[in-house]
Amino acid sequence: MLSKENLLAALNRVEANRGAPGVDGMTTAELRPWVAVHWPEVRAELDAGTYRPAPVRQVIIPKPGGGERMLGVPRVLDRLIQQAIAQVLVPVFDPGFSGSSFGFRPGRSAHQAVRVARRAVEDGYRWVVDLDLDRFFDRVQHDVLMARVARKVHDRRVLKLVRRYLEAGIMVDGIRMPSEEGTPQGSPLSPVLSNIMLDDLDRELFRRGHRFVRYADDVRVFVRSERAARRVLASVTAVVEQRLKLKVNREKSKVVHARSAVLLGFGFYFTRSGVRIRVDPKALARWKDRIRELSSRRWSVAMDERIARINRYMTGWMGYFQLSDASRPFRDLDEWFRRRMRQIRWKEWKYPRTRRANLRRLGISESFSHQWGNSSKGYWRIAGSAVLQRALPNSYWDDLGLLTLKPTWQRLRSAR
Repeated sequence: MLSKENLLAALNRVEANRGAPGVDGMTTAELRPWVAVHWPEVRAELDAGTYRPAPVRQVIIPKPGGGERMLGVPRVLDRLIQQAIAQVLVPVFDPGFSGSSFGFRPGRSAHQAVRVARRAVEDGYRWVVDLDLDRFFDRVQHDVLMARVARKVHDRRVLKLVRRYLEAGIMVDGIRMPSEEGTPQGSPLSPVLSNIMLDDLDRELFRRGHRFVRYADDVRVFVRSERAARRVLASVTAVVEQRLKLKVNREKSKVVHARSAVLLGFGFYFTRSGVRIRVDPKALARWKDRIRELSSRRWSVAMDERIARINRYMTGWMGYFQLSDASRPFRDLDEWFRRRMRQIRWKEWKYPRTRRANLRRLGISESFSHQWGNSSKGYWRIAGSAVLQRALPNSYWDDLGLLTLKPTWQRLRSAR
């Protein structure tokens, strides 16, 4: 764990991930110079088993579906040490993890999880057990987790250090709060520890012969009938609560048909040629909310800067959702999106004389330029008019470099 090669790889990873400072305010840019001076002292404490991690800084972020998620931001030195631990734990534990587990594992991805789920539905397993683990990262019992880590880790110093990270506490309004359970999301150790904790669930599902997919605490079990699905939900709930000492959210856990099931932002639909993947409508709604922010008329920013910001978001969003087989929602959203961009341009022109002049420059006749340039209709109505669509067609926005959903989807799909 403390080899030079492992520590250097961990340092590079922490610097690449950047992230916010912890309770001490040190940034990732300041970490390397600090370590160059102070590492011998830290190393001596680690060797002696006396190193004490600092509490994590609490950050609360809203969940997309409502509610709040608590993240813990460790100080950058602790992120370095945790990353070094994670890098040696992963090769020990990962080869023994289930093939149906995809979250936070090398060489595995959310897209692979969705494809495996689609294959199960294609094979006739069309009823889905959607298992919701209630506040999983907040409820992990330390003794239960450490017992599982100790199955393969026999170095007492490493076990003690992992335990101390679990018990490091949370800093809330300047007051250190003890952490008697849970593993804070946001730490480099959290992903591998979550997979270690839930490996027993994977093994039990495999032993029973179930088709399933797990991505971190997102669990879906695929069965052939609704009756069997309800039976599986009851039995798996018992395993989670009795053996793992976790809690299943009975209000959110449910049995649904595959056409209504959602996994990692994707859903499924049926065609004559088979089962296809679509984007979950909630993910489309979140895209729309973000585009509303980026295309707000109240945001005073140059068009090239606005387009640059939109393009960064569009590239990242579509890089993930390119897996969808359905392009029609993208086409419909593109029409709405371009209309929002046209109303921004209309507002920028501001004065009737400017609007008339720009309409004429863009090929609109004198009479229509005069009529619409002096119109008192609202921005949204003007943006949807045939005149402004002719003046600012799709090619106009293409020339400005604006990315939209369907063309980006087509380009990414053809490159695969």
